[in-house]
Amino acid sequence: MFKLSTESQQQSFQYQLLNWFHLHKRSLPWRDDYIPYHVWISEIMGQQTQMERVADYFLRWIDRFPSVASVAAAPERDILKVWEGLGYYSRARNIQKTAQLLMEEYLGEVPASHKDLLSLPGIGPYTAAAILSIGFNQPWPLLDANVERVFSRLADIDKPLKLKDTRKELENMADELLYHKDPRNWNQALMEFGALVCTPKKPTCSLCPVHSFCLACKRDTVDWRPVPRKKKAIIEITMACGILCRDNLFFIQQRLDDDIWGGLWEFPGGRLLENESPEQAVIREVAEETEWQVINPVPFQSVVHHYTRYRVTLHSFWCQLPQTPMQPVLHAATDAAWVTLQELSEYPYPAGHRNLVQLLQKQ
Repeated sequence: MFKLSTESQQQSFQYQLLNWFHLHKRSLPWRDDYIPYHVWISEIMGQQTQMERVADYFLRWIDRFPSVASVAAAPERDILKVWEGLGYYSRARNIQKTAQLLMEEYLGEVPASHKDLLSLPGIGPYTAAAILSIGFNQPWPLLDANVERVFSRLADIDKPLKLKDTRKELENMADELLYHKDPRNWNQALMEFGALVCTPKKPTCSLCPVHSFCLACKRDTVDWRPVPRKKKAIIEITMACGILCRDNLFFIQQRLDDDIWGGLWEFPGGRLLENESPEQAVIREVAEETEWQVINPVPFQSVVHHYTRYRVTLHSFWCQLPQTPMQPVLHAATDAAWVTLQELSEYPYPAGHRNLVQLLQKQ
């Protein structure tokens, strides 16, 4: 295991990294005052999202929901709309569930207890430690992907990071190196250093303030650390949806709560069956979801978006309804609405349908 041999070496390592952080840290809005509520929101947003994007979403969120109380009281649609584009919408729902619990049990304050934080929806061990460390300046070590990469190079770890014994080694390093006098800035310095200098590809070792401590640098193995994971194959998904317009109003429906994008809105449609054309699929899917028999589908646009391991191609069609259609019988939605072209943008959508709304409004 990586271990600095003397106390003076450890102090030197910590000082140099902290000094680098104070000189080069990015200006991020939650760093203005380190309000625990702000830190909590930024940490949830930062899961699987680049920090530059997080800053924009964070500012929009705080403008709409300046307090825990405002999150707790907001309609879910507003929560999902402000979150729109960040993905993993269960995170947004958990934020609201937690906000409601905070109002009921903690007078609207984020608790400064690890045990209490872990009892809240959507807050796991890492997020709890981040809130305590960055929001309350308590000495909790943090291990995110950036820190794991930094440690794998410092210690020249030649095994995949997800192995149980490797994980334990990383946790021990985080404990050993934690700067107890200033854990807030120490943990941020490690993460910032991994994001800006010790990057996944082409790290700038020439600018590294702690290169003299780095075993991978000494052994010329930086480009092989961390040991790369086997890439998972991309799964292709093809879908079709129908754009139904009547009297200048567009039909949209709200997805089931337990769906992958539960609570979001969409044009009716779904996945193509084997050997089925997109035109055939949209007629079948609209019938299965609403019991409407649409005719004469005319192609509008096809859009592509990615999430996790999936590449989704969504074909959209203008679909003609019968002259006097009955009310839809919803089989794949909890609610439905007829809205104007302008009103379409007031609803939260999965990425593909959001792209279609933007294309419709550009016509």
